[in-house]
Amino acid sequence: MGLIEKIKAGEIPEEVVIVAEKEQMEVDELLEKVISGVAVIPKNKDHCISPVGVGAGLRIKVNANLGTAEDYADLDEELKKLSVAIKAGADAVMDLSTGGNLNRTRKAILEESTVPVGTVPIYQAAIESKEKYGNIVQMTADDIFTAIEQQAMDGVDFITVHCGVNLKALEALESSRRVTNVVSRGGAFLLGWMLHNQKENPLYAQFDRLLDIAREHDLTLSLGDGMRPGCLADASDSAQFQELITLGELVEAARSQDVQVMVEGPGHVPFDQIEANVRMEKSICKGAPFYVLGPLVTDVAPGYDHISCAIGATYAGVSGADFICYVTPREHLGLPTAEDVRDGVIAARIAAHAADVVKGIPGAKEWDLEMAKARRELDWDRQIVLAIDSEKAEKAYKERKKKEEDVCTMCGEFCALKLVSEYLRSSDTGTC
Repeated sequence: MGLIEKIKAGEIPEEVVIVAEKEQMEVDELLEKVISGVAVIPKNKDHCISPVGVGAGLRIKVNANLGTAEDYADLDEELKKLSVAIKAGADAVMDLSTGGNLNRTRKAILEESTVPVGTVPIYQAAIESKEKYGNIVQMTADDIFTAIEQQAMDGVDFITVHCGVNLKALEALESSRRVTNVVSRGGAFLLGWMLHNQKENPLYAQFDRLLDIAREHDLTLSLGDGMRPGCLADASDSAQFQELITLGELVEAARSQDVQVMVEGPGHVPFDQIEANVRMEKSICKGAPFYVLGPLVTDVAPGYDHISCAIGATYAGVSGADFICYVTPREHLGLPTAEDVRDGVIAARIAAHAADVVKGIPGAKEWDLEMAKARRELDWDRQIVLAIDSEKAEKAYKERKKKEEDVCTMCGEFCALKLVSEYLRSSDTGTC
């Protein structure tokens, strides 16, 4: 019995109680959000993790992508990235491995992770089909669903499935005259298969089969955006929105079968189009949690795409997005290092928190207020503890700290906070 089925049967699942406490929310309120589908708690029934909630009224969550590649298939390196991501505050991780032993890598990440783990099963289905048949286009529907079921049985908590990459979306793509065409790897695999076989996407055509697997394992579906724009020029086009319309229909189908579902979004989007994109998803998909990649607000920041992501993610969060997929500084350039992963998580967390403050999420403004008080008191130890990245804050302070003074070396004896505090104290005692 899955989470929604348990709630409908009158149970109060333990994961709901835990998430409600984390979110400073009444249990009954969270139960209603999960039942209505505006919030999800991605947790496979066979995976032992600390549950996390994603959706309306909850703190915006951050995901970190991990995974091997053909040229870098080092499991130890990926497990190091996993540890770094969780330590930096990632709320979830995704294994996007395409190189080495995929099963071994996934199982190791699942075993080591204390947060929800997501995957993109079409990667494994495509790679194994290439090994089996010599190419991806010979892949069968059974190959795709076998990979999904295997990963669900392993304990994966949520999966990206590009169900909206259907023949209607393909028709819209062919007439859109995009600059970058399709940048989604999973979307590209399925489009190539559809074009070669002249058939509908099995994930769309056999969506009920997917729902059966998800319901059996309490697997949350993350409906992927295979038509997401890969550059600003392609944003908000007919291909993107045709896919979104299909995803809205599939959200309702999933909810009718008591399967938890969220929707993925763009991508590269100009800043002034972000709010409209979020509002369209929320309307078309009936409030389903929105999982956004950035959005990146410029195409010209390789090496700094984590900053471009943070700018877009803050606005997306304020507009109603619920889940941020981080982007690392090495996006568009290569497989990220552990340090890239850390930088990406911190940047996305800053964006998420900035949006939480605006949305009035419990505890968000209070955190900033505590930092302000610590700064007023020149309490450096407290400031470091309160910092999103305490490790970097402490290093930056101590590297330029002079003697045992209570001020930093930016202003020294001319510290505004210290001077005004001294003047106010002098005024209170009538000595000035």
